[in-house]
Amino acid sequence: MQNNRNFLIAMILSIGVLVGWQFLVVSPRMEAQRLANEAAQTAAPQDGGVLQTPQTPAGTPQDNVAAPAGRESVVSGQSAMPATAETREQALAAGDRIAIDTPALSGSINLAGARLDDLRLKNYHETVDDESPTIVLLSPERLPSGYFAEFGYLGRDAGDLPGPSTVWEASGNQTLTPDSPVTLTTTNGAGVTFERQILVDDRFMFTVEDTIRNDAATPLTLSSYGRVTRYSKPEVASVFVLFEGLIGVFGDDGLSEVKFSTIEDDLRYTPPKASSGWLGITDKYWATTLVPEAGRPFESRFLYMTDGRPHYQTEYVADPLTVAPGATVTNVSRTFAGAKVVSDIDSYEELYEIRQFGQLIDWGWFYFITRPMFHALDWLYSVIGNFGVAILAVTVGLKLIFFPLANKSYKSMARMKNMQPKIVEMRERFKDDKQKQQQEMMRIYKEEKINPAAGCWPILIQIPVFFALYKVLYVTIEMRHAPFFGWIQDLAAPDPTSIFNLFGLIPMDLPSLLIVGVWPILMGITMFIQMQLNPTPPDPTQQMIFTWMPVIFTFMLASFPAGLVIYWTWNNFLSVIQQSVIMKRNGTKIELWDNMRGMFRRKEKPSEG
Repeated sequence: MQNNRNFLIAMILSIGVLVGWQFLVVSPRMEAQRLANEAAQTAAPQDGGVLQTPQTPAGTPQDNVAAPAGRESVVSGQSAMPATAETREQALAAGDRIAIDTPALSGSINLAGARLDDLRLKNYHETVDDESPTIVLLSPERLPSGYFAEFGYLGRDAGDLPGPSTVWEASGNQTLTPDSPVTLTTTNGAGVTFERQILVDDRFMFTVEDTIRNDAATPLTLSSYGRVTRYSKPEVASVFVLFEGLIGVFGDDGLSEVKFSTIEDDLRYTPPKASSGWLGITDKYWATTLVPEAGRPFESRFLYMTDGRPHYQTEYVADPLTVAPGATVTNVSRTFAGAKVVSDIDSYEELYEIRQFGQLIDWGWFYFITRPMFHALDWLYSVIGNFGVAILAVTVGLKLIFFPLANKSYKSMARMKNMQPKIVEMRERFKDDKQKQQQEMMRIYKEEKINPAAGCWPILIQIPVFFALYKVLYVTIEMRHAPFFGWIQDLAAPDPTSIFNLFGLIPMDLPSLLIVGVWPILMGITMFIQMQLNPTPPDPTQQMIFTWMPVIFTFMLASFPAGLVIYWTWNNFLSVIQQSVIMKRNGTKIELWDNMRGMFRRKEKPSEG
């Protein structure tokens, strides 16, 4: 019995840790991070300075920072463009650009460096209001939120090679669309011509095809490079269930992840050399990644640079390629820049044979539960058209799958409830002998074929489902701004109502502690009812835990995604029905109202003398 009690407490505390972290740590961190980012942008240096981000042609010999694996670094020791107080429109107007217009994207490519540094996501807005601004993913380096992707070349004794300062010339089409690629050219003055064709699909993948023609009299040896550079972190601090930071897959070594906070401490991380994979920077919902040319080995680095304007960078340098005099060589690279839509990521992995590209979405250690959970919800959504209803349907499906186990558990609990008078009588008989109580308890359980741990199974089953659904709601963009019914317009956000302002009838702002909406209250009520159906725990500690747990969970889960609270409420409701039916079939009295009255009944004092 002692082990049973400890097991129950452990299960409750494990969920308590999760909800406590969300309630006491995540929400305050989100607000603190937002304020810190605003302060950092306001305080961004305006007077220039030396950065380790190149503004001169790549390939300039570097002395002050070691290059990756003995090669010249894409970064280091070169003057940088400081952040300015100009608007986004002013920054975009500072140079010549090629427009981008696709069903999913709008923006432009900077002809200086052929840099992808202006990108908006047409179909995603900052809030649930479709009139709110669309999401800005990439921005010019001049802005405090600078964030861009770039390809170029390194090489000694090869003349000026395409790099950050190279101004490409656009010929023909001046707008990049899925049906109309753009062509850029540059000549380095030493008889070498670079022709770059940029293509984009109707989602988020850019393909860069570089044709290098060597009209010089000597062979040309050069290495392609790529980098993603970012000057700010996500506005909302991440939580322990989600990875945000510098990421990549490197050959057989697989996935490498370095959080923003970790790279700030370590400054540098060098992944293993690989001939397949990808690398970039990821947020909760968005990512920018580079896919080097397949089959050509490349070396990579994750960096955080603090000189001048601090920034994060993922970069790679491919093994050299040689272009003979009069010959032409083609190099193909790709950039993914957009929303981490599961179907898109999976299709890119298969179509372009990008190794483990699906791991750009953080399914977590329990991906074998999380991923099937998402696909079940996504399929039901395609049939039903509402993710909230899909959650309800999945809950019913899970109930059916685990019905035999839950049914056995509830039967055992019903028999245990029937044995309560016998157990009470035994405890009274051996009230001064705890050891004898335990022996008699085990004898009764054995004779009546009762499993004392039966009551733990419903909770145990629910924990992995709870974590999986929490992960799905938190990391998949499909759940972002997904409405349910009524006031729930975003299943990935908490219930916005609160009982403490009468659900909006009283016009007053409340601290996060007091935002306890309708669905958390319904969850607490259903949890309370389910607790009252169970046998009254003989141990005072268990009684106290079971009495207060619905109240504590009501407040804690109020800050969780509404979809998760809806799941928990619906699951409790189904469990109450299932348990009541089983208890009735086993001849067990349903003492819900008696138990509830007993909570408020004043206990009689023992008579004296």
